[in-house]
Amino acid sequence: MSTRSIVIIPTYNEKENIENIIRAVTALPDGFHVLVIDDGSPDGTADIVKRLMSDEFNGSLFIVERSGKLGLGTAYIRGFQWAIEHKYDFIFEMDADFSHAPSDLPRLLSACRDEGFDVSIGSRYVTGVNVVNWPMGRVLMSYFASKYVRMVTGLDIHDTTAGFVCYRREVLETLELGKIRFKGYAFQIEMKFTAAKCGFKIKEVPVIFVNRELGTSKMSGGIFSEALFGVMRLRWDGWFRKYPKKG
Repeated sequence: MSTRSIVIIPTYNEKENIENIIRAVTALPDGFHVLVIDDGSPDGTADIVKRLMSDEFNGSLFIVERSGKLGLGTAYIRGFQWAIEHKYDFIFEMDADFSHAPSDLPRLLSACRDEGFDVSIGSRYVTGVNVVNWPMGRVLMSYFASKYVRMVTGLDIHDTTAGFVCYRREVLETLELGKIRFKGYAFQIEMKFTAAKCGFKIKEVPVIFVNRELGTSKMSGGIFSEALFGVMRLRWDGWFRKYPKKG
């Protein structure tokens, strides 16, 4: 049976990476489409995407342009809504900077399409610590943050802040995206927490995360603090909120 898959890539000043990542994803054998959500990049990222759409990738590459930096979470929510409207079966989150290897996309797809999982996560920590070229302090901060999230929320997921994810469309249709409140790393935690609360089956697929070589990281202390403190609110909500259940 034919399935339709789309990879959502949020961008802000990714002119060094965007053409190469689009070419790498669309060259894969499973026929992935790409949706770029650009937050008003002043470096011309959106112009590169529109040129590729016009010249080579008509029908497989799309863009949504927003007026400014509105947050990673809102970018993905917009992308999810677009993908649902266009009836894609499998919807992916992925960074533009090659920290997530495009060659891992078929493995995430297979976990959902062939193995029956509802969500698959490209996990840095399910088989140890698989991170390349990060400063040790950042590795430890990320690793122990995920441990902290597991302890507070009870999630049986090793890499709770992972941003390399495949969702079945049904998951995103069920999750009540309008109620997702966080914008930074806590967005990733909230999506996984809510999917688990709704009864969806989640699998972690081991991947190697490679720190970006081109462009500038968008990580900030405020984003990370949101993740640390937001999980307590998630756990509190988990006791009292009535979550929709998978069909």
